[in-house]
Amino acid sequence: MTPTPSATAAAGAPERLPWTGVAEADRLIAADPTALLIGFLLDQQVTVQKAFTGPLVIRERLGTLDPRKLAALDPQRMRDAFSTPPAVHRFPAAMADRVGRLCGLIATEYGGDASRLWREASDAKDLVARLGRLPGIGPMKARTLIALLTTQYGVRPPGWEKVVPDFPTLGQVTTPEELAEYQAHKRAWKAQMRAQGIDPGKHTIPSRKSAAGKSATGRKR
Repeated sequence: MTPTPSATAAAGAPERLPWTGVAEADRLIAADPTALLIGFLLDQQVTVQKAFTGPLVIRERLGTLDPRKLAALDPQRMRDAFSTPPAVHRFPAAMADRVGRLCGLIATEYGGDASRLWREASDAKDLVARLGRLPGIGPMKARTLIALLTTQYGVRPPGWEKVVPDFPTLGQVTTPEELAEYQAHKRAWKAQMRAQGIDPGKHTIPSRKSAAGKSATGRKR
């Protein structure tokens, strides 16, 4: 298979991102920036493992992850590929359309090379703005992407220290063990928030250090 522009442009990328339990999927999301962004887009109301296996499944079913080709694809064909059992996502039609829009933006604004989104950012503020324009990438996902790019890809535009999150994110996960720990920590935090009548979707996970400090002093969040 001929590599897409994105797949050849991930200089400084880790060999794999161990987020799926499937070696080929882990290598794909690490090497191909379009696959990585699609995974983040799909990471909603499904497990991390399901979301980031999605790009590999899409490539297997449609024969490509070239954003220009996916953007030009008949939308119904994309929806059919997402809906074929096992479905790519629990909301296959909606996510298929969203992936199509994401690929269209990559194709028109970045010439089909998703890595240009961060490689050509003038500074951290510009990077945040670029990420914020992506379909399906809200503020929390944008900050997770920034954590990933700065810690594992060596992407550090001027001012990156001011925008990198100070709480645990998927972006810092480098081993299956760290993933299990991250997911357990996140589940426990969500359960605690819900028990207090707080919507966890509107808050970020506190750092373990700050959480431990507050627990030790008896202060409430």
